Amino acid sequence: NNMRVRVVGDMAGLDDDIRARITELEETTKDYTGLNFQIALNYGSRDEIVRSVKKIVEKANRGEIRPEDVNEEMFATYLDTRDIPDPDLLIRPSGELRISNYLLWQIAYSEFYFADILWPDFGKKELEDAIRAYSLRDRRFGLVTDTEEV
Repeated sequence: NNMRVRVVGDMAGLDDDIRARITELEETTKDYTGLNFQIALNYGSRDEIVRSVKKIVEKANRGEIRPEDVNEEMFATYLDTRDIPDPDLLIRPSGELRISNYLLWQIAYSEFYFADILWPDFGKKELEDAIRAYSLRDRRFGLVTDTEEV
């Protein structure tokens, strides 16, 4: 179905055969241009950020990166979600009003929708409600508009 599959998270603790199958799946679908399908295994955003920083520090220690080269765009290339657009909408079911260590870097400008329903019961109607609410929002990506007082 032309769907690119990516697995995000720390794969180090997985068995070799599972890591090999993940690599094979990602390699097979890497050039697909339809939907992006992400699977989070052993994923925590703080861990993702720490792993990214360690990779950058290792390269800096080898002289491959200078401190002045580090910026948001470069840092994002070390995240598990590199080459995947940041989410526009984060839907959080279960009635919880927290993001639970999920995509902390990537959701900086995402809109949030909290649903007071458990995930297994989240269906088409709830998705339509979330999309409807999202479509009514004025997305400014941190910018102040002329109508707001500073």
